[in-house]
Amino acid sequence: MSDCWVFGYGSLMWRPGFKFQDVVPARLEGAHRSLCVYSVNHRGTRRFPGLVFGLDISGSCDGLAFQVPEDLWQATTAYLRAREQVTRVYNHAMKPIVLLDGSGKTVKALTYLVNRRHQQYAGCLPISLQADIVRRARGKSGRNMDYVLNTILHLRELGIRDVRLKRLTLALGSRHLFSARRSLKSEDKDRQLSQRRDYVEEIGND
Repeated sequence: MSDCWVFGYGSLMWRPGFKFQDVVPARLEGAHRSLCVYSVNHRGTRRFPGLVFGLDISGSCDGLAFQVPEDLWQATTAYLRAREQVTRVYNHAMKPIVLLDGSGKTVKALTYLVNRRHQQYAGCLPISLQADIVRRARGKSGRNMDYVLNTILHLRELGIRDVRLKRLTLALGSRHLFSARRSLKSEDKDRQLSQRRDYVEEIGND
């Protein structure tokens, strides 16, 4: 079995973008999921920056651990470097994580911690201010609100509870969460239809 692991705490959990041989729930101690990175491109602008998630120091974070085949490790790390370190607001690190699959095993995993010295680091903003920023911001990838609420909904679907995000959800309002849930279901339906079309085309080409 491979000893190459990647720890995902945000979009990597539902959109990894690399091949893996196993995925299990896992916990990282010493860092927590935080809306602590300013986005001036995808979810905001320089005039009205949005907020995206990062791993900030202290606490703990539940996420998913991906076991990557050794022969794909170099390609996987190159892909993640291009995806996560465009502006260098995230630093790569090998951190011990505990697998929550009943084994209690600890492994070293590649993950990305926020760079507190980077100009995009927002710090620990009050929940009310986070909510105000998220409501207002929009970037080339869409509304900041959609990004945050879709993240919350995906975490719920994976059975991951995050007290900080629960408080943020309350600050944003349940009406927005309901709207995001409908949007997420629509996206899932479109994804299933796309996969079905790909399957039909593959069968037809056999």
